[in-house]
Amino acid sequence: MQSYGQYCPISRSAEILGDRWTIHIIRDLLTGTSRFNELIQGNPGLSRALLSRRLQQLVRADVIEHRDDGSYHLTPAGNDLQPIVFGLAQWGARWTFGQPQPEELDPDLLLWWLHRRLDPAQLPTPRFTVHVTFADHPKQYWIVVEREASLCLADPRFEVDVTMHSTLSALYRTYLGHVSLAEAHTRGDVSLRGSKVAVRGLLAAFQQSPVAELVRAETP
Repeated sequence: MQSYGQYCPISRSAEILGDRWTIHIIRDLLTGTSRFNELIQGNPGLSRALLSRRLQQLVRADVIEHRDDGSYHLTPAGNDLQPIVFGLAQWGARWTFGQPQPEELDPDLLLWWLHRRLDPAQLPTPRFTVHVTFADHPKQYWIVVEREASLCLADPRFEVDVTMHSTLSALYRTYLGHVSLAEAHTRGDVSLRGSKVAVRGLLAAFQQSPVAELVRAETP
């Protein structure tokens, strides 16, 4: 952290929070991430070495704590950042969140986010498999939900309950809150193929981004 050399609370805050990737790390800790590898998965482009440095900086600043089991958690000071981080989300949704740019559409990141937000309790079978394909991207994904959801890049050879097919942009916009999954399915932006029971279960289990309500409130 580089000092601005100003005795000002804004400057002091910027010295702790203003480095590249720091807000993303805090965003993920606020929304349930606690492990080093999870932080790497959720932030493509963030190297392991840089993540280590940022975590060490935040520990020294008493924003996070590193527990004996290897997990990272926000301290009271870190939890106090929630309205600031979500305030940035609200401002961004209102003023900067137009159509996505092609370089912003990463299917690996989207599926990482999405599979962690599925609610297993809403699914109709003990093991539920979703096959995700894109009209404009060659990658395929399988989400296998048992007690928790796992993301697979190769076919796990389980019976598929629902096949989800969409453009990458449409699924991003659905996950981030521009439209609900039910509305996207009704409009044909996101196709869900499976039995009625399976599709209803997935619609119930699908939880949008933690900032989806903010995005939805600012979507014309």
